[in-house]
Amino acid sequence: MMWGGYGFGWMGPVMGVSAVLWWVLVIAVVVAVARWLRTAERGGPGVEGRAGDGVHAADEARQILDRRFARGEIDAEEYADRRRLLTGS
Repeated sequence: MMWGGYGFGWMGPVMGVSAVLWWVLVIAVVVAVARWLRTAERGGPGVEGRAGDGVHAADEARQILDRRFARGEIDAEEYADRRRLLTGS
């Protein structure tokens, strides 16, 4: 390929590969930011006060148990047993 009488030589393939790598990098950054935002929005790791403490996990488990009992998936006896296991008493 000639442009103005000068050929690109070995630079043609290098520019093509670098263009592809540039777009791969841009897409990877966009995907990483989207995942990070989605994780932070759901209250996952990285959100202050949520990571590392068992309080959040216990609260979430209790809420799931409450919803299952409210929907009638478990009876009162099973609810009480599981609630006792969650509270540790």
